[in-house]
This record gives sequence, C-alpha cells and structure tokens, in this order.
Amino acid sequence: MNAKLPQPVHESYKRHRKQLAWQIILPVVLSAILIIALIVLINNIATFRDGGDVGRWAAISTIWIVVPIMIGLIIMLALLGGLVYLMAKLLNIMPTYTGMAQDYVHIAVGYIKRGADAAVKPIFLLDGLGASIKAFFGRK
Repeated sequence: MNAKLPQPVHESYKRHRKQLAWQIILPVVLSAILIIALIVLINNIATFRDGGDVGRWAAISTIWIVVPIMIGLIIMLALLGGLVYLMAKLLNIMPTYTGMAQDYVHIAVGYIKRGADAAVKPIFLLDGLGASIKAFFGRK
C-alpha cells in the first residue's frame, strides 16, 4: 500500500528547484569559506607575532568563546533535523491535498481576474466613447 505519488509539477515547485542552488546552497558554501579563511588569517597573525604566551591565551579564549556557541548550534541542528524529518513525513502524507489546494487557488485567480475586468469594463467603455466623440468633433 506504499504507492509512490508522482512529484508535483506546479510552477512553484519548478521555481524552487531552479533557485535551490543560487539562494540556499551558494550562500551557505560562501559563508563557510569566508569563516574558514578568517580563522586561518587570525591564526596566522596570532602565530607569527612575537609575544610567547599570546598563543596560549588566544587558544584558551577561543575555547571559552566557541564551546557555548557549539552547544547552542548542536541544539539548533537537532531541532532543525527534527523539523526536516517532520516536514518529510508531512509531505509524504499531504501532496494530494496541497496539489488540490494549489489547483483551486489557480482557478480562483481566473475568477478574480475576470471579476476585476468586468468591474472596469463599463468605465473603459465610457472613456472610449468619450474619446471617440472628441476625436469625431476634433476637440482635444
């Protein structure tokens, strides 16, 4: 009974697949490269300076700064992993209904556009008649 449902072919899904690399993966990779470059630069500056004990104190300070950040990030990673897992389960359950909802919204867009066009049609008709009359009599 675990039938595979077809992947959605909605426009929003297609846009998401195209924008994934440029708006999600690329900024994360560039940020990681920038952070690694800054770490290497700071370590090189601290290592090649005269001062003997500076390296040890820098290492101790780095440990005291990084450990709480790492603990917080591990907690955030666990929460994010849990959310991703739950969303994967939800998306396996709900694709039929979300696809139907998207189809109904698309249908509603058509009705709304037709209603808006119908609301302004008399105004455009009167403006067109007025412009025709002015053009016929030669007034501007």
